[in-house]
Order: sequence, then structure tokens, then C-alpha cells
Amino acid sequence: MVYRFFKNTFLLLLLIGFFTRCDSKEQQKTQKIADASVSSISKAENASAELTKKEIIVGANKTAELLPKLANKRVGIVANQTSVIFKADKTYTHLVDSLVGLSVNVKTVFSPEHGFRGKADAGEIVKDGKDVKTGLPIISLYGKNKKPFPKQLENLDVVIFDVQDVGVRFYTYISTLHYVMEACAEANIPVIVLDRPNPNGHYVDGPILEKKFKSFIGMHPIPIVHGMTIGEYAEMINGEKWLKNNVTCDLTVIRIDNYTHQTPYSLPIKPSPNLPNDQSINLYPSLCLFEGTAISVGRGTERQFQIIGTPEYFLKRHLYSFTPKPNFGAKHPKHNGKECNGYNLTKEPRLSEINLEWLLEFYKTHKQYAPKTAFFNKDKFFHKLAGTDKLQQQIESGMTAAEIKATWQEGLSLYKKVREQYLMYD
Repeated sequence: MVYRFFKNTFLLLLLIGFFTRCDSKEQQKTQKIADASVSSISKAENASAELTKKEIIVGANKTAELLPKLANKRVGIVANQTSVIFKADKTYTHLVDSLVGLSVNVKTVFSPEHGFRGKADAGEIVKDGKDVKTGLPIISLYGKNKKPFPKQLENLDVVIFDVQDVGVRFYTYISTLHYVMEACAEANIPVIVLDRPNPNGHYVDGPILEKKFKSFIGMHPIPIVHGMTIGEYAEMINGEKWLKNNVTCDLTVIRIDNYTHQTPYSLPIKPSPNLPNDQSINLYPSLCLFEGTAISVGRGTERQFQIIGTPEYFLKRHLYSFTPKPNFGAKHPKHNGKECNGYNLTKEPRLSEINLEWLLEFYKTHKQYAPKTAFFNKDKFFHKLAGTDKLQQQIESGMTAAEIKATWQEGLSLYKKVREQYLMYD
């Protein structure tokens, strides 16, 4: 408590000393922000004191560290429905709403795939707009441009990135992170990443992306499951010189407290419309490969990425049927209106590796009972998801899951050595 008192007093004195150098009008405006900042700091720290020592504190909750970096700054925020500040009673407020309420000069909101409020389908073009609640302009980074244009950054002094990721290469939020860092580096604008836990951070697995299969669903030479938080990943983007022309972003990561990569973390808010719960998030790295095939992963149902099936045939161990229909997050689901036969994986134990057995079983059954129809999509989307064409070749050649995974090990070993340099948490 003594430490916290002197910490708050020292911060308050710094803010007052800085603000007294402003002219009278600016001083009044700045003092208002300072008062709000100190009040918010006090509230945030009191709330943190009520939490147990083992409670995870996300970067957005560390107001004392964030607010001084925003004083007298014109702020842009990359955010969606997961960008929240948690309260001690387990409720939360949106980061944008909180900063606006504290008189922080927020100028622009940038939205990733699925939009600012997380309502768009996967892959659906998201348009620019205006936030009804705050009146702030919303610039889509999943529409006409995925990288901010220089003009969209010219009235900003700093950009905050606060989006909950799920630790998988083809989940596009890390691609948005790349382009935001790149654009800001080119414009000499600092980026502050508010770190959040990775619900799949307890393992690393999958083939390494090959350069020729680079796309927005896979931009970097990493495995499918990369085992890093969004903050650690930002450091790796910088450190490995992955930004265009080897530019480096002025990057600050506000870390998570009381977190390790082995800490289970349940997401309180859906990160996207078709990842509704912890089970779907854990199964996502394994089941998303089916998106490049004729098999449904439950889009158009209430069990997205927890069930798999096809209307073409019954599996030998067929246990479950479902019928995809248009719903929130899937306006045009695969096999719309057709009964699909397959598996219900809602009770599957937590995975700590990619499961290939389901994929191999469906391929073999498809080849046997539906040989006239293609299993893999003709647009080679499977290659983009896998990051290589070798996985499809290995499946078609009859390799077992163990044999396929053995071919990943050299790449995974090299990747883990690179990853080790940027880890902030055990």
C-alpha cells in the first residue's frame, strides 16, 4: 500500500509538473485529462486490489501505465468487441468508450475482420462507418484496404492495438497487426499493443508457412499454432524484420499480469461470430483445415467449429447429424439446408496438438464413397490454410498422422528457437 501511495503521488506530480508548462486554455483541457487519468488509475488499482493475486490482468486494465502515454496525443485505436476493460465484478466496459469518457483525444477507430462490433461473417467485406455510441469515424481494415492509408493516419500521434487473438496463423488479426505496424512505422507513429492471453498459447504445432503460399490468412514463416500472445507476436514481427523494406515500428507492449503460456484462459467475449466458446477456440486449429475441403465445420449451426460432417455419406463411426442454415455469422453456410453426417466434438478433451485423425478419416471415407466429387477445394484454399501444398500430397499418398507430423519437426524446432527470443511470459 505504501508503494502504491508513492507510485500514485509520483505519477500525479509528474502530470502536474508537465501540465503547468501549457498555456492557460490548453492547461485547463490537459488538467481535465490529468484529473480523469488519476481518477481512473485509482479506480483501476483499487479494482485490481480486490482481485486475487493469481487473477489475470490484461493490458487494457493497466490504466496507470497507459493513460500517461496518451496525454496531449491524438489517438487511433484498432479495436473490436473484445477490446474491453474488466471490472472486479466481472463486468466490463469497452476501451473506446472508457477513453472517450476520460477525455482522451480519440480521433479514429480502425476495425479488423468481422468489424468493430464483431458482427460480420468470416471473409465478408467490412465497410467504413461511424460508431453510433461515440460518433467516432470507423475505418475498416478488412474492406478496400487492409493496411491503413497514409491519409488515414495523418491526424494521429499514437495508435493503440487491442484485439483478442486465438493464437492461430490463419486467424487474420495478426495480419492486421502486421499492416498497422508497417503503416505506422512508415509514418513515424508509435504503436501501443495492449496484450491479452492466448487461449491456445500452451502449445506450438503445424507445418511452417512456405513463402509461395503467403496471403492475408498467413503472412509469416510460422506454424499453424504459434504459441505467442499478440504482444509477443508484435515483438517478433519487429525483431525478425518482417515489415516492408525492413522498417521497424516504435512499439510498446503493455504486458499481462499473472499469466503464463500454460495458464488456462476462458474468453469472456466471442473473438469472432463463429468461435462461440472455449471448445470451438481449442478445436479451431484442427478443424479450420476442413474449410479447404467439402466437409462442414458447423457454420450455420449453434455449434460452429465443434461439429464436422457431410451430406455425401455416413462414416463408420457416424454419431451425429446436423443441418446448416443461414444464421448470425454465416449467411451462406456450406451444405446449406442439407443434413450432414459426422461427429459432435463438443465433449472432446482439451487439445495440446493439432489433431489430423479426423481429417484423414474423412478423406479416406470420401475417397471410398464419393470418389466422383472432390474432397479438397479446387481453389486450393487448403494450401493457404496449411501454408504448404505438402500436407494435401501427404494425405493423398496415405501417410499416417504420425508420419505427417514427423515431417514438421525440423521446421518447428527452428521456429521455437526464434520464438524463444520474444517470449515475455513463461
